[in-house]
Amino acid sequence: MATMLSVNLNAVAQLRNRRDLPWPSVVEMGRIALSSGAHGLTIHPRPDERHIRFSDIPDLQKLIKEEFPTAEFNIEGYPTEQFLDIAETFKPDQITLVPDDPSQATSDHGWDFQANHNLLSTTIDRLSKLGMRTALFADPDATGIPWAVKTGCDRLEFYTGPYGGTYDDPVAASEELEKLGAAARAAIDAGLGVNAGHDLTVNNLPALINQIPELAEVSIGHGLTADALIYGMEQTTKRFLRACGHDA
Repeated sequence: MATMLSVNLNAVAQLRNRRDLPWPSVVEMGRIALSSGAHGLTIHPRPDERHIRFSDIPDLQKLIKEEFPTAEFNIEGYPTEQFLDIAETFKPDQITLVPDDPSQATSDHGWDFQANHNLLSTTIDRLSKLGMRTALFADPDATGIPWAVKTGCDRLEFYTGPYGGTYDDPVAASEELEKLGAAARAAIDAGLGVNAGHDLTVNNLPALINQIPELAEVSIGHGLTADALIYGMEQTTKRFLRACGHDA
């Protein structure tokens, strides 16, 4: 089964927020992506609303429920009480928990599953009871997998930033792929599903999926939005779908 594509709309929202104007429309860009075959939408509402605003969330949920009921809604964030209130209010298909400090520019590392076991296990129990699939942002390190399993999560989303950063170094890219493959195999053997995200592109996706054929989902924002400035959102979504192994 080909890897599902979730379009992250944070970069679109960040561009909109440069002016006190409603464009580019986050909802309309999400609509185009889903109409073009994307399997879902991802957002990361931060406390300072520097990209996705809290007011965007009901509009995006309405878009999916009314126009694309088979698409998935994935909300990422650090498990503050404010974030958990959002999760419990909107009940997306998937919650991806990230270890970001609210002041971070972007996600740049995975959880220490052992050190954060109590926080994660309590949070996942709370979310799972409401029927949401849970994923934890993870570094490609197989040694932490047993502790990840103990949290009760459903999936890991492996941080692919270091792999994305090797775009001009094939040797380093191969080394990062080996790390990702080994960690993914350990997670799958332990019964977890595997997602991936960060700095993924049309060019580097096929090798990643070849390394991890069981990869369930990729969440892509920056690279996809950058390509949309050149090709438009419709054609960009289709390009990324083809890179994931879909006919588009």
